Amino acid sequence: MPDPHEPGLPATPDPAAPDTPGPPPPARTPLPALHDHLRTHLPAAARTWLDEALTELPTWERHFTEAARRCGAAYADAARVLLLHAAHPDTPTLTRLYSQGTAAERRAVLHALPHTTPTPDALPLVEDALRTNDTSLIAAAVGPYGARHLDAHAWRHAVLKCVFTGVPVTEVAGLADRARGDTELARMLRDQAAERTAAGRPVQEDLRRVLAIAEAPRPTEP
Repeated sequence: MPDPHEPGLPATPDPAAPDTPGPPPPARTPLPALHDHLRTHLPAAARTWLDEALTELPTWERHFTEAARRCGAAYADAARVLLLHAAHPDTPTLTRLYSQGTAAERRAVLHALPHTTPTPDALPLVEDALRTNDTSLIAAAVGPYGARHLDAHAWRHAVLKCVFTGVPVTEVAGLADRARGDTELARMLRDQAAERTAAGRPVQEDLRRVLAIAEAPRPTEP
């Protein structure tokens, strides 16, 4: 997506120092809490920009593209999620933003889906992200929206993709509930563990962790 801002406008320094924790996960955090975090941690110029951007909806797409430069890379996802929620874009617009955007902009669209799209209409964006090897996109794809709308087959393969690519399984929303007692997922994980062992490679700790959940019995209904 082309950057439409004026040339020569100075970038806002990244406000997140190395020892400063970043914002909470934007896909899983209530929007008021996300906004409060940004108001607390952004410098004054970035706070002013964000407050104005959230009210200047006719130009929200321009603000979406410049969020990293205005708020800093560490806070860009959260700012973009707030912008998308305020703008209420339809699924075709989200699809265009995703397909034309940078990797960071695609990730923000995925993070925004639980807050903007109650239906499974945007599921193709999640499926596309899961076909990539970009671990940041994969992690965003297995958030609450993917957990809610991926069918069982696709969800199992998404979990395996996380294990294979090194995405921490803590990124998988609802993992404990959905994986528990999933005998097919357990079989797939055992097969992968056996392949790694036969090849002389160590079995990932995350694989063992998910396998233990999948092999645990589902709680019985009272």
